[in-house]
Amino acid sequence: MNEIVWDIDKILPIAKKISVYRLCDSCLGRQFANMGHGMDNVGRGQIIRQSLGLEAVGTEECWLCGGIMGELEKFSNLVVEAMDEYEYETFLMGSRIEEEISIKEGELSALTDCGEPMKREINREVGKLITLATGKEADFIRPHITAIINTQYDEVELDVRPLYVYGRYRKFIRGIPQTRWPCRKCRGVGCDYCHGTGKMYEESVEEIIAKMAVEIAHGTEEFFHGAGREDIDVLMLGNGRPFILEIRGPKKRNLNLSILERKINTFGNGKVKVSDLRFAAKKEVEEIKSLKINKTYRIVVTFAEKGKINEAVDALRGCYVDQRTPSRVVHRRADKIRKRRILDMKVEEERMDEMTLTVTAESGTYIKEMVTGDNGRTEPSLSGLAGCPIKVKRLDVVGIGDEDGEKIERN
Repeated sequence: MNEIVWDIDKILPIAKKISVYRLCDSCLGRQFANMGHGMDNVGRGQIIRQSLGLEAVGTEECWLCGGIMGELEKFSNLVVEAMDEYEYETFLMGSRIEEEISIKEGELSALTDCGEPMKREINREVGKLITLATGKEADFIRPHITAIINTQYDEVELDVRPLYVYGRYRKFIRGIPQTRWPCRKCRGVGCDYCHGTGKMYEESVEEIIAKMAVEIAHGTEEFFHGAGREDIDVLMLGNGRPFILEIRGPKKRNLNLSILERKINTFGNGKVKVSDLRFAAKKEVEEIKSLKINKTYRIVVTFAEKGKINEAVDALRGCYVDQRTPSRVVHRRADKIRKRRILDMKVEEERMDEMTLTVTAESGTYIKEMVTGDNGRTEPSLSGLAGCPIKVKRLDVVGIGDEDGEKIERN
C-alpha cells in the first residue's frame, strides 16, 4: 500500500479559488497532482470536495472534461480491439483531446499551477486498463505499438514499430540490381518505356528478399539497407554482403527466421540466397550503412597486348590510388577525389589475352576504374602502370569484411 503524502492545508486555499468551476472528482484532483503522492486523482478530488463541502459532480456534468473521464474503460476497449490483430509485448498509450478542453485547462492551471495535463492522466489510467486486459506492459522508450486515442471521435491510431532483420546475401546472376530501380522515364508510375512495371529491371535483390519477409510478417512496406552495393553486372559471392531489411507495420513479430531463410532462398530460385538472419535494432541501420570494411574481388581482365601487367600488379599491391568520381556515375554523385588503398593484388591465372586477378581493397574503392584508369581519373591504375589498355571482362565480389569489420557488425 502506497503511503499518502500531501498537505491538505496548502491545497484547500487554492482549491477554494477553483470551487466555482463544476469539476468531477478526477478533474478536481488532477489540479493538485503535483502537490503530493500516494493516491489517484479521483481519490484526491473526493477528499478535497468533502473538505470544502462541495456537492458531487458527475463526469458528464464536468465543466472541464464533459464526460471524457468517465469513458476510460471504453477507450481501453477500443485500443485493445485495434491492437488485437498485432503481435506485441509492449505498448505506449497516447491521446488527443479537443482544443476547447486544452483552453479550459490553461485557464485552471493559471490558478493552481500544481496539476498535471488531462492527457497524462488519460494515458496512464487507460494504459493500466490495457495491461489488465492483455497482460502486456507499457514501455516508454521502445514500445512495439504506440496507440493514440482521439477522445472526441473515439478513433484509435496505431504506430507500429518496424521489424529489423539482419542478414547476408549472395547474388549468383548478373543483370539484377541490389534495390528496386524506378523507371527513369515515369519515375515508377508505369509507362510504355518500362512496359507498365514502373521499374528499369524486372527484379532486384531487395524484392527477392523482401517479398517473403513482408508476406510472412504481414507488413505494409519495406526498406532495404545494404553495407554498400555491387554493380548490376557484378556477382556477390563468398560470405555475402551484410544487409538489414526494415519491415514497416508488421502484424507478426515472432518470425521463425530459419523458416524465413528457407522461403527466401527457395523464392530466389538460385539467383539470390541469404544467410545468418537475426533480428536487429534500429541503430544498426546507420551502423551498417557506415561500415568501412575491406572487400575482395576476382577480376577477369582482357588486353590486346600484355605489356608489363605482372609488374603493374606488384606495383599496385599496398599502394594508394587517387580516384576521381568515375565518369559513369559522376552525373549522380559529387565529383571529388578519393584516396583508397589496394591492400593486396595477385595473379590467379594467365592466358593468351586475359588474366584473372584477386584484389583486396579498402571500402569505397572503384575497382573497374582501378583497372582501366578511366581516362586518367584514377591514378595510378593497372592500365597506366602496365603501359597498355586493360579492360574488365568480369568482376565478382568474393569476400566482405575483416576482423575489424566483423567486430563492428556485432555491436
